[in-house]
Amino acid sequence: MTNNDILRRIRYVFDFNDSKMIAIFGLTDHQVTRAQISDWLKKDDDPAYQKCSDTHLAIFLNGLINDKRGKKEGAQPEPEKRLTNNIIFMKLKIALNLKAEDVLEIMDLADLSISKHELSAFFRRPGHKHYRDCKNQILRNFLRGMQLKYRPGTELEAGFKWK
Repeated sequence: MTNNDILRRIRYVFDFNDSKMIAIFGLTDHQVTRAQISDWLKKDDDPAYQKCSDTHLAIFLNGLINDKRGKKEGAQPEPEKRLTNNIIFMKLKIALNLKAEDVLEIMDLADLSISKHELSAFFRRPGHKHYRDCKNQILRNFLRGMQLKYRPGTELEAGFKWK
């Protein structure tokens, strides 16, 4: 999955408009323009399409955490320069204040059953012996489950190729 695809899906799930997207970036004291947002959200074959960097997606996800959970006092966390699916998954879990059972429930909505042990492996440190890479299929199904939970009835109109 590309960063742009993840950004598009999150925007769709929560029905964010351009102003809300700009405001979310602003919650991390980072300014973006409406043109940047627009170019990141365009389809890959559009001539105006711009690739969303790992840093920009990390900034957005940090802003989403601030938006959903409230901004912490003091210095804001530095955005990652390199994102993995595991980090993206963790940031979404934090933003939505989800417990393991909640995540498993969301995965079940997308018809993907995994155990609590498999799930916890995605959130471990990379050097841990039980760490497991989060593959695109897992993240894609989590985003699909989020759509089914937070924006029910929109499955057919989304236009995403989920599988």
